[in-house]
Amino acid sequence: KNAHDKMYPASITKILTCIVAIEMLDDLDKTATITQSDIDTVWETGATSADFTVGEVVTYRDMLMGAMLPSGADACRALANNTCGSQEKFVEKMNQLVKKLGLKDSHFVNTTGIHDDDHYTTAYDLYLIFNACIQNDTFKEIISMSSYTMSIGDAAGNTHSLEVLPTNYYSLGKTEAPEGIKVFGGKTGTTDQAGCCVILYSEDMEAHPYISVIMGAEDKAFLYQEMNRLLEAEKALSE
Repeated sequence: KNAHDKMYPASITKILTCIVAIEMLDDLDKTATITQSDIDTVWETGATSADFTVGEVVTYRDMLMGAMLPSGADACRALANNTCGSQEKFVEKMNQLVKKLGLKDSHFVNTTGIHDDDHYTTAYDLYLIFNACIQNDTFKEIISMSSYTMSIGDAAGNTHSLEVLPTNYYSLGKTEAPEGIKVFGGKTGTTDQAGCCVILYSEDMEAHPYISVIMGAEDKAFLYQEMNRLLEAEKALSE
């Protein structure tokens, strides 16, 4: 329904951020230090965070997990700064991938999904982006995690643990999928302009894969109610 209408993706943007970064990285265990630039604007804009702090030493795997599971804007900014040197150069690569996928109704201006009138997509375009994402085993592994614990270092050589959890209610156990449907994971997003949004990868009883997208829901209760209706429709297709 309305699959080609212009919509705001909010933090579902981060699926594109992560796949662009993954394709640029050859060693996810390589480390980088969190800088003030990675933290800038996160709190001012009310974005969600992976709770990284300036001076911490994290791996690129940690950044990816921090971006996709708790939807950390700081993790997204760190990925962009450390792979391309700036947010702007990284966003150029995001839009290059959009063009490569043949998408004509999408344009991105940041790595996080913070609202901008010129940062938009459609449900169908998000499906195409997510379909490209799940062809990558690393991406697929990340979205399937129900939790992830980082071992984070500091400048003094000390380490501490940080556990991050996914934001989608299926992975958190707050919502159950219809019987016969297995939800592997996905990405949520919420802003005032975008409403409540979620994109999921799931399989039916015959192991047929599905990508499901709901955007613009008025609240999370309605979002997951509608998603379960969509998942029920997938189940019916396999019966």
